[in-house]
Amino acid sequence: MRIGIVVDSACDLPQDFIQQHNIVVLPITVRIGEAVLADHRDEQATLSFLHAHVAENGAEAETIPFSVAQIRDLFLGKLVIDYDHVFCMTITKTRSPIYDNAMQASFAILNDYKPVRQAAGYNSPFALRVLDTQNLFAAQGITAVEAVRLRDSGAGVQQIRERLEQLSQNVHGYMVTRDLYYLRARARHKGDRSVGLISAALGSALDIKPVLHGFRGETGPVAKIKGFDNAVQKLFEFVGQRVRAGLLSPTVCVSYGGELADLQTLTGYAGLRETCKAHGVELYETVMSLTGMVNVGKGAVTVGFADEPHTFTA
Repeated sequence: MRIGIVVDSACDLPQDFIQQHNIVVLPITVRIGEAVLADHRDEQATLSFLHAHVAENGAEAETIPFSVAQIRDLFLGKLVIDYDHVFCMTITKTRSPIYDNAMQASFAILNDYKPVRQAAGYNSPFALRVLDTQNLFAAQGITAVEAVRLRDSGAGVQQIRERLEQLSQNVHGYMVTRDLYYLRARARHKGDRSVGLISAALGSALDIKPVLHGFRGETGPVAKIKGFDNAVQKLFEFVGQRVRAGLLSPTVCVSYGGELADLQTLTGYAGLRETCKAHGVELYETVMSLTGMVNVGKGAVTVGFADEPHTFTA
């Protein structure tokens, strides 16, 4: 059986990994003033757009996910021919309409695929599973990597589905942002009041950085640490502790809102890489999606891994 894997462009995985494993990306279009870019996980295009537009006006950007019609057209035009079963994994539905759009599109796809496949010489049925990863950015990458691993190992559709559903319930995403004022401005532009003016002002005045935790569709602060570099170091050290304790999948994903060379110089990151290597855990690092950067700001760090419920300790 030919199994396809689809993610949206907020899923932070390296561009070469996506290409090597034929992962299909549902692009999210970003508009900042007159500048428009459809995010296809092209890291160089993302960095160019970042340097030209995001730092100045990113808080007022408009993000436009694939519509129901666009998802339907993508599947009927290509995916129902190329694959027999597709797993479509989206950013958490609590933060984006992509999951709902994909679910609505799936009904039309499953109703209309037969003549398309028959015209291409396939008389077997086509199936589609839409999965809410219940997380954001680097944390979305965990389920996608697991889907690739299972598919390449010859696992069946039911085994993959059950494993991905179980895993999505246990993926933890962590994030540290550089600029709370940016985060607040972006949240206000989207009508999200989760980052208050007082919190942003206090955090910037004292250089206090919250560590944000995403889990099962919910996001919120779990620590406040003085200084961005210190906060990121504490985060990397904590992730290293969880790696040594044993993860639910041998994968850690890290994304950075800028050049990867800058990520690699952050205090504690080299130690995390060494810990992952010593414990047989694959570490994937990538430039954060353009969608991620316009939502959380330049220079943010996100980390994702699958683990039992736990408490962050700095």
